[in-house]
Amino acid sequence: MAVAAVAVGLAVTSFGSAQASASGAAGSGLQWGPCPTGAPAPQECTTLRVPLDYRSPHGRTISVEVSRIRATDPAKRKGVLMVNGGGPSASLDVPTAFGSLLPADVRAAYDLVSFDPRGAGYSTPVNCGRGAVELVRDLQYTILSFPAGNGSIAPDVAFGKRMARQCAANSGDLLPYISTANVARDMDGIRRALGERTVSYYGISWGTHLGSTYRALFPQTVDRMVIDSSVDPDKQGYDDFRAFSFAMEDRWPDLAEFGVDNAGTVHLGTTARQVRENYLALAGELDRHPVRLAETKAPINGNFLRLFTWQLSYNDAALLPAAGAPVPPMAQLWQSAGDAAAGRATSADRAFLAGMANDLVAHGTLANVPQDNLFSIGWAFSCGDQAWPRDVETYARNVAADRVAYPLTAGAPANFAPCSAWAVQPVERAPQVKPIGRRNVLILQNDRDPSTPLRGAQGMRRAMGSDAVLVTVDAGGHGVLIHPKPNACAIGALDAYFGAGKLPAADVACS
Repeated sequence: MAVAAVAVGLAVTSFGSAQASASGAAGSGLQWGPCPTGAPAPQECTTLRVPLDYRSPHGRTISVEVSRIRATDPAKRKGVLMVNGGGPSASLDVPTAFGSLLPADVRAAYDLVSFDPRGAGYSTPVNCGRGAVELVRDLQYTILSFPAGNGSIAPDVAFGKRMARQCAANSGDLLPYISTANVARDMDGIRRALGERTVSYYGISWGTHLGSTYRALFPQTVDRMVIDSSVDPDKQGYDDFRAFSFAMEDRWPDLAEFGVDNAGTVHLGTTARQVRENYLALAGELDRHPVRLAETKAPINGNFLRLFTWQLSYNDAALLPAAGAPVPPMAQLWQSAGDAAAGRATSADRAFLAGMANDLVAHGTLANVPQDNLFSIGWAFSCGDQAWPRDVETYARNVAADRVAYPLTAGAPANFAPCSAWAVQPVERAPQVKPIGRRNVLILQNDRDPSTPLRGAQGMRRAMGSDAVLVTVDAGGHGVLIHPKPNACAIGALDAYFGAGKLPAADVACS
């Protein structure tokens, strides 16, 4: 997941980039036109029908919405670069969003192709039957399942069971077939529809899981692969979610330094130790005395502070003032939460805190797509890839332990969630990520990632063995390519590989 896998395949002879270019620049009959997201040209979209169940390839089909931006220099075209933006979530506009981040020579040489994974966005969507009011009210259970302020998981158990029932009631016909392996099969269907013998690939976060799964199922169709901010292929499902606890601890030193640098605004202390102690004390105070605002249904409690601190820590942009804003978003969150806890919240504090909750839901909604789709699809994939424990006591025990070991996330990543009561079990075992004897994978990773921690990338590196090389960056945040201050060493490695096929001779640590 970025949040956080589960053969049908045609054995295809591997061709190099030049041959792939010659094979199918035009595709085979796909009808391209405007995108349902309203993305501007030159991005264009098309719809592909794929089997719901690949074990019954001639049975029911579902739709997968595909997007493309053609290579900017047809004379230099190497082929298709499939791009996934993580999640699992909608990725239809990733060619537009990521195109400006990729080096110019990569954009010149590749068609950027992406798609909404099955179940998400404008592909046949999963629906768990929730509206905006419910999404805002239940934010502390929806992204991570935060225990009550006293540590009780009873509310999370009730929420998880209710959501499992709602998802089954609204999308029970789709859920058995929502898996990463089936998305990889859809991806290969896109490759064939485009007329390409091989594709290259860039994926971030959950996209690393998709890319490694695709390579395991279709090893001969992968030319060059870059995976950014990796999940550990040997820790899926519940174990994948639990990784958020130590990932946030990895990220915290950057946030503590930020608190010291902004001591006059956030008032959490002038040393890293003071910032941590006072931050945890503020969260505890809001646990005991939550604040209600007329402007939002979300309670302003300790879990609100923990959730949005974690979310903002994904990107260093939250540690910098935005245009027209007096202080960075993280400083505003900590200041406003402190003011609310002390009973002195200003109108600006109230507007900021309410906006955090309301805007998260509003920005997570797509027109003509079930309102809760992008908040629920992560459950569907995690549950579909690997079964979670069913015993409530397992969660109670792990939450209690992690609240002590990892207080920044208060046991939420170890908690009972809808997957703990999911109505269907995975229909297949996840394909194993392992060396295939082709050195064609570049792994990029920030050292202090609050979502996919460094040890996840190290796990991916171990699983792929000598097929891969790992480039780490002394930076915080989620994503190397999307970092607001791109690292020349790491982006240079990506450019050299996609452009000239040159991988570093050994693992690299970028300063």
